[in-house]
Amino acid sequence: MSPKKSERRKHLRLDKTFIVSYRIYAEADNYDLTQTKNISVGGMLLTTNRLFRPGTVLSIDIRLPFLMEPLNLKGRVIESKEVARHLIYDTHLEVFDVDIDSKETINKTVVYNLKKRIIEEGK
Repeated sequence: MSPKKSERRKHLRLDKTFIVSYRIYAEADNYDLTQTKNISVGGMLLTTNRLFRPGTVLSIDIRLPFLMEPLNLKGRVIESKEVARHLIYDTHLEVFDVDIDSKETINKTVVYNLKKRIIEEGK
């Protein structure tokens, strides 16, 4: 029996919506607004309005609750799949070139929300 995909992940993953603006890294403008489906220190799943080729680098500004300003990250597209014909795509990203403070902020957000969920489910 093969392990579940989630069991192979290196980082805790949080299924939660956060507001994100993104663009292709090489383009100066053309930001789109979307939300996460999940996030971890190593990557995230976004809902996008277009299909991206694997390897495409995106500039990502994500709003997290522990920060006043959005966190700016670079993400490499791992996979992009059509969910609703010509309308909605699930785009899996690997974040890279992340400084230690940003990693700590993402991890703090994930751990805080997972603990909160456990407490709420225990009530």
